[in-house]
Amino acid sequence: MPKTKLGRWSVWLIIVFFVLFILMQIIAAVGRSQGAFDSDSFNAYQILIPITIIPAGICGLAAFFTGIISIIKSKERSVFVFLATAIGFFVLIFLLGEILFPH
Repeated sequence: MPKTKLGRWSVWLIIVFFVLFILMQIIAAVGRSQGAFDSDSFNAYQILIPITIIPAGICGLAAFFTGIISIIKSKERSVFVFLATAIGFFVLIFLLGEILFPH
């Protein structure tokens, strides 16, 4: 278990990332099953997805940076902090890929 405050923050932020990401997947699946994305009309699912995925990305990035600071500055050696930092790094790589190479 993490011993430092930043280490605990990193772990909790990555947990919130996963909760929000799963919630976004559920919202997208329900919207798709109801045909909300087939028409050109505006619906609530078009607002709910960004409301969940943007904070999820912010939590993933924050988990990475708090984990790095905790590991370097506070000498945190918890496996959970290393795992949260690695997952946050993957989120950072994904977001950079989406920004630098849009499709």
